[in-house]
Amino acid sequence: QVQLVESGGGLVQPGGSLRLSCAVSGLTADYDNIGWFRQAPGKEREGVSCISTADDGTYYTNSVKGRFTISRDNAKNTVYLQMNALKPEDTAVYYCAAGDGYYLTLDQYEYAYWGQGTQVFVSA
Repeated sequence: QVQLVESGGGLVQPGGSLRLSCAVSGLTADYDNIGWFRQAPGKEREGVSCISTADDGTYYTNSVKGRFTISRDNAKNTVYLQMNALKPEDTAVYYCAAGDGYYLTLDQYEYAYWGQGTQVFVSA
């Protein structure tokens, strides 16, 4: 059974930091792309960052470049999203997802398995 479980969300002030974790289990080796997505109230879900667990390739959406860092610990089957310099517009439910695409992409339709999400709230 495939499971992706996010944790690490919470309330943080603007300029603060959070580290999200995505614990992964039950995936076959084909699903080596892990992505982070987010959905703010009243908005569509958008891709934030993704990583290949095969070759460490990474990709970020423009709005988080220089502030967010995605990484993995294969021994722990966990992917992390370090979020620094957080802004109120980063407020959203953050989801991790697993995909088997040949290329790294933030196209959510390339991801077959999803976690339940963790809430991030950035406010003074």
